[in-house]
Amino acid sequence: MFDFSELGLKPALNAALEAAGFEKPTPIQTQAVPLALEGHDIMGLAQTGTGKTLAFGLPLVNHLLGLHGKPDPKTARALILAPTRELVNQIADNLKVLTSKTPIRVTTVVGGQSINKQIQTLARGTHVLVATPGRLIDLMDRRAVDLKAVQHLILDEADQMLDMGFIHALRKIAPALGTPRQTMLFSATMPKQMEELSRAYLNDPKKVQVSPPGKAADKVTQSVHFVEKAGKPRKLREILSDDPNALTLVFSRTKHGAERLMKGLVADGYNAASIHGNKSQGQRDRAIKAFRAGEINILVATDVAARGIDIPGVAYVVNFDLPEVAENYVHRIGRTARAGRDGQAIAFCAADEVLLLRQIQKLMKIDIPVASGVEPEPVDRPKQQRGGGGGGRNRSGGGGFRSGGGKPANSNGRPSGGPKRRRSGRR
Repeated sequence: MFDFSELGLKPALNAALEAAGFEKPTPIQTQAVPLALEGHDIMGLAQTGTGKTLAFGLPLVNHLLGLHGKPDPKTARALILAPTRELVNQIADNLKVLTSKTPIRVTTVVGGQSINKQIQTLARGTHVLVATPGRLIDLMDRRAVDLKAVQHLILDEADQMLDMGFIHALRKIAPALGTPRQTMLFSATMPKQMEELSRAYLNDPKKVQVSPPGKAADKVTQSVHFVEKAGKPRKLREILSDDPNALTLVFSRTKHGAERLMKGLVADGYNAASIHGNKSQGQRDRAIKAFRAGEINILVATDVAARGIDIPGVAYVVNFDLPEVAENYVHRIGRTARAGRDGQAIAFCAADEVLLLRQIQKLMKIDIPVASGVEPEPVDRPKQQRGGGGGGRNRSGGGGFRSGGGKPANSNGRPSGGPKRRRSGRR
């Protein structure tokens, strides 16, 4: 494929792509779109930043453009489930680029926002409903949404939904969906539980894969600094001072740690904000908007942002703390080197994180180059330090549904001094 016009899309979609500056489909789009246009269920595996949203969005919108009439009140014709509010908003924004000059409505429902307003919006009916599973269940319980007209189901970042314990919500959503329908499941990793669930979700799916699970984007340059826990804040400031104007995303394991780290940076004159589970949706949205616009250039986050930020200009991802789940490292560093750009992923590793580092390297089948320090003897992590950031791996078992039917199936102190930057003020 040389350009989008060869994918067999409707003229209105080709015009929207051209107006948005999209020239050539990515490999995952080249493989998935023609199969989805033919009506096949799709199992899509691709690393973050490779264009998965358009891979399912283009065939979905293409089909909806061929339908006539308005959706009935409270109904939706397509349902897209995603694990976080940030990812829901990102998906919706991308779809609205495709549908801005069409009658197709894209509606989002997420927690942290007024459920009454969402009920009022859904009362009109919508073509595409993009939702987090928890809030969708709330709306179903209130009889505010009717899913029997859904002809397309898309599960984005499905492995993270399982990690975050949404399998029980999926089991409740499944029987309410219309049949027959097309189901597309997209993920950056394929752990064993995902393989089992895909067999339950999908009906004779076509599998498309453009990179091995656990592989980072080709243009990400990775490195690790072995550093004592107390030395991490100073090391971070050294890295930030090397490229003071670059957009830098810093990951902390816990929400309290992220907030302390951000406040320490701001107190030292850095232009920083934070997003984590203790922030309201409005605060999180404003921080991401400011980061995207360059009004702040350091964003400290928990794994709530590991898959929900699509900002091509992010030059550095710093793993201030290594994640408890190795796959999350891949998603974190996928926030840089997006849209064909270069990026750097820098990790800090203390003695109690050496085993986590080894798990990451085993998953990725690489040895991450050492930038400084010497690997210490591993120290077991105290259990009370686990969790707090992005949701642990859920082990509650499988279950799910087939696309053709509705049955459920079987710290941070900071050093004095440091480089100064303009304060951004509260945003």
